[in-house]
Amino acid sequence: MDNPFYKLAPFIQEYIYSHRWTQLRAVQTAACYTIFETDDNLLLSAGTASGKTEAAFFPILSLFDEDPPASVGALYIGPLKALINDQFLRLNDLCEEADIPVWHWHGDVNRSHKDKLIRHPSGILQITPESLEAMLRHRHQDIVRLFGDLRFVVIDEVHSLMRGDRGAQVLCLLERLQRMSGVIPRRIGLSATIGDLDKAGEWLSSGTGRKTQTPKIEARGTRWRISMEYFNMVDTVGFGYKKIVKKDPLAPKSFRLSAPEYLDLTEDPEPPTDIAPADADPGMGYIFEHTAGRKCLVFCNSREECEVVTTTLRHYCDLNNEPDRFLIHHGNLSASLRETAESDMRDESLSLTTCTTATLELGIDIGRLERAFQIDAPFTVSSFLQRMGRTGRRDTPPEMWFVIREEQALPTAPLPQLIPWKLLQAIALVQLYMEERWVEPPNPDHLPYSLLYHQTMSILATSGELRAKELAERVMTLSPFKNVPLEDFRELLLHLIEIDHIQKTAEGGLIVGLAGERVVNSYKFYAVFKEDELFTVRCGSQELGTIVQPPPLGERIALAGHVWINIEIDYKKKLIFVEPVGGTIPAFFGLCPGDINTKILRRMERLLRERDTFPYMRPASLKRLADVRTLVTNAGGLRPLMHLGGEMWALLPWLGTYAFLAAERFLKIKCAKELGITGFESARPYFMQFKMKATAREFWEVTGRMAAEDFDAMELVYPKEVPYFEKYDEYVPEALIRKGFAYDILAVDEMRAYFIGASRPGLPEKSTALDDCS
Repeated sequence: MDNPFYKLAPFIQEYIYSHRWTQLRAVQTAACYTIFETDDNLLLSAGTASGKTEAAFFPILSLFDEDPPASVGALYIGPLKALINDQFLRLNDLCEEADIPVWHWHGDVNRSHKDKLIRHPSGILQITPESLEAMLRHRHQDIVRLFGDLRFVVIDEVHSLMRGDRGAQVLCLLERLQRMSGVIPRRIGLSATIGDLDKAGEWLSSGTGRKTQTPKIEARGTRWRISMEYFNMVDTVGFGYKKIVKKDPLAPKSFRLSAPEYLDLTEDPEPPTDIAPADADPGMGYIFEHTAGRKCLVFCNSREECEVVTTTLRHYCDLNNEPDRFLIHHGNLSASLRETAESDMRDESLSLTTCTTATLELGIDIGRLERAFQIDAPFTVSSFLQRMGRTGRRDTPPEMWFVIREEQALPTAPLPQLIPWKLLQAIALVQLYMEERWVEPPNPDHLPYSLLYHQTMSILATSGELRAKELAERVMTLSPFKNVPLEDFRELLLHLIEIDHIQKTAEGGLIVGLAGERVVNSYKFYAVFKEDELFTVRCGSQELGTIVQPPPLGERIALAGHVWINIEIDYKKKLIFVEPVGGTIPAFFGLCPGDINTKILRRMERLLRERDTFPYMRPASLKRLADVRTLVTNAGGLRPLMHLGGEMWALLPWLGTYAFLAAERFLKIKCAKELGITGFESARPYFMQFKMKATAREFWEVTGRMAAEDFDAMELVYPKEVPYFEKYDEYVPEALIRKGFAYDILAVDEMRAYFIGASRPGLPEKSTALDDCS
């Protein structure tokens, strides 16, 4: 194709000129080719701030300018309301010159805006999956008029939807929309972090009958600035302790990523821009001192941790008699508080730091960010790249400072408890991308029974009475259910009739039953992700956010980055009334990490075996890594099965979360009796400890033999266990819940490969059985 610039509409060309762009970026050229020259779907995977949104919409809007659609012409699906609000402003600026309307539709959009779209369907509609579900349910009579000439569906941050019920719900909704509207629009997926483009392309094309083009976008050499430092944790309540480490004034080392890889090392002294209180927690003080006067993000791995970090940093401002310079942003805060934080971060005159979770991991524009901090390690390479990519826009390099905090174990603790797991995990994430450009591949569920319930009830509520055969044809032909046996659907229907979620009419048809109506008529029905039973927290008339469990009256809670005292609870209305108080509160966090891939654990294992160091590591992290390597050497090397003394043993299988979970159950259910295993404890997915009467040789012989036997994954589900994971599991037959857990959650094949391989001669010294399992 000739220069695609000249195929763009005049108003797009003028937009490019006005922004002083001298040429289209590679991702924009690739998008123009696929959209202008083919009828294929398109998956665009390129770095954050690479112009993916413009890449998709420049050619789409050019086609609309030439041939205006008779209905909504493009549907943009975003995973977050905030992302939609942000993109609404960007697209509105782009489209207003061409008189192409941009609409947005989610729970916070006013009714008059929605009514105007219903009266005049046109242009681009931006929507969340939940609002699209509600639209198909309540506006089904308008679908042909709204979408009869729909030509494109753009799915932003598509990687966030490729595992779990929410992404499968999107596929169901798009296929239902195709059937109701009579058109099959082309799909365009946008993401900065996709691990397997071919698999992702298959996911995107589900139910369209089209191929997906996945152009390889050559990334320009990108300079990263990464720092990784290690701190001992201390009690942040009471301030009755001494400093443990000295402040390190050195900024991150920077290096360039390109192909072939090389490192450009620089020492760039950068003194702190503030001084933490004398007895501050070392890690928190480090963040406090290196955020002053800058726009930063501090990423936490849970909402609870985010609250405690924010209150701690704000408390340091109070102790120093400084203005508060910390904001907070996570999913349990009210929309107004989140939007205020986003607005304040976009204000170029303010130098503020926002403590956040995954809610700011995706591509919301919050202005020029200079630096991101990550407390401990994220769970995935994808999250690391997304969080890193939030900084470095507008011609500055992306910058991430890892702050690894660890409670100091007793010197007499067993070796597995002396390993700095979070430090190893953080290094492994960085190295896997640097060395291999590896990112977690898509891994959709094969037996999504909770979603099967949801879509069955949604379709029945939308359509009215249907025969069982008709209902099966509408539900079971949706692509997310292609692996579900028809017999399982029959079992689900019989169960739903039994519990009155579905009722059989005198004519033999099926309708929503009385109990089912209470579910489908709730506003919470549209979402398929699991929600906690939330209490709304208010101070006077101001809504602060939500929490799961109300504390006793008079107890303190952390919310919205401040500390409050509970003065009243209304259990009927689920309201908690609070008043502000000073100080901080302690943090209590669970031990179970997120879904970590086996590839990450294997790279962590290699870190203990090799002697390499890495240019982004700061002095304390280098020392901690060297110390644990020495510790492992002095212990006789790194063995997957370690004798801790007496009958105590530890197993370090270096398996990902779900293979590790399968290994736990395999040992308890299949092997414990023969090996004499008792007192089982687990620090998933790092190590497990237990008492055992057998020897190491007997352990590998038994586990290898048992793993090689032909057994069903259902044998690793306890007899009376019904493991509810998803939102609607409670309405699914228990037998199907157990089946879904066994075949979708437990990575049994990977676990079996590990034990079979490790039982071979010479392999227990080095667990190499997983080379084909990552």
